Amino acid sequence: MKFISKVHGEIEYKENNVITFSKGIPGFNNLKKFILLDLDEYKPFKLLQSLENDEISLIVTSPYEFFHEYEIKLSEDTIRNLKIDSPEQVMVLTTVTLNSDVEKITANLQGPIIINTSNNLGEQIILDDSKYKVKSPLM
Repeated sequence: MKFISKVHGEIEYKENNVITFSKGIPGFNNLKKFILLDLDEYKPFKLLQSLENDEISLIVTSPYEFFHEYEIKLSEDTIRNLKIDSPEQVMVLTTVTLNSDVEKITANLQGPIIINTSNNLGEQIILDDSKYKVKSPLM
């Protein structure tokens, strides 16, 4: 299948790569279908592109690439909503806020995106742990 993004141009994807956020993502509650694309020239960053709005995409990364001690505990509700059976099914991503000053690039560690890789169900959760910030510097 093909999707035309206003920012990133033509994107090819397979139907089984569509990630469904049944609750949407905070700030984009009406958008439910996304695809996750590798940004080869900008590893370890990825693009989470809405399939319902060609102008909406988020830069994301694994928090473990930058924060080796990052640890979260999923609630029973999240485990049930995403139909998670084992930790191996869980992908954790954080949204990234870019800046021309590299030292001002941040990740949202307080609101990780959880994806069950076996069924492509996703949800952004908000952690109660105050040690994680919405704008945690990557550098």
